[in-house]
Amino acid sequence: MMAKTSPLEFLQQVSAETAKVVWPTRRETGITTLMVVIFAFVASIFFFIVDMIIRYGVTLILGIGR
Repeated sequence: MMAKTSPLEFLQQVSAETAKVVWPTRRETGITTLMVVIFAFVASIFFFIVDMIIRYGVTLILGIGR
């Protein structure tokens, strides 16, 4: 069975664990956000091109839309 902890002891443990967290700087957060936006844009362009290629292939094979 697990040992029971009191609410006060729990809050002390939470405080101790929170003190161990290494928070990112404003610069690191900005760079990470910019990278996410750039990669999302690149991925959207990639999937748009792949979609166009697949649509062309399906249209060529099935002859739909002529």
